[in-house]
Amino acid sequence: MASEKVPMLAEGHAKMSAEVKHLKMVERPAVIDAIEEARAHGDLSENAEYHAAKERQGQIEATISHLEDQLARAMVIDPATLSGDKVVFGATVHLLDEDDNKKTYQLVGENEADASKGRINFNSPLARALIGRSAGDEVEVTTPAGEKYYEIDKVEFK
Repeated sequence: MASEKVPMLAEGHAKMSAEVKHLKMVERPAVIDAIEEARAHGDLSENAEYHAAKERQGQIEATISHLEDQLARAMVIDPATLSGDKVVFGATVHLLDEDDNKKTYQLVGENEADASKGRINFNSPLARALIGRSAGDEVEVTTPAGEKYYEIDKVEFK
């Protein structure tokens, strides 16, 4: 699984790269300074500031490692270069629910998902039900609240 590609949009890739840069250039030096300051206070075995700073350092390094791994395996996809009538990663899908309420979702990578902004993880139950379908198709999705039915109104790439 370590060599599996991680699909993401260009903006998600840029945001992740910026986060790594911030962690390396701002957070890492700040925690190193905090460790040095805590060391100056003496006995490390009972020094809460030192232990907190070391724990924070571990979290920062783990986050940097995880993000760099994701970036190294990134498969950046620009939806504007896609076309067709089938739902694929990066597509914006306009749905009608059972009560003809309109919903719009874009299928994005795990780190880019934000349901409140209409961006859903391509591995979510709804996205998996939509992938490969076309406008006019009906889909059934099992959710914690029960079965949901949608009709795909339109598929677009922007």
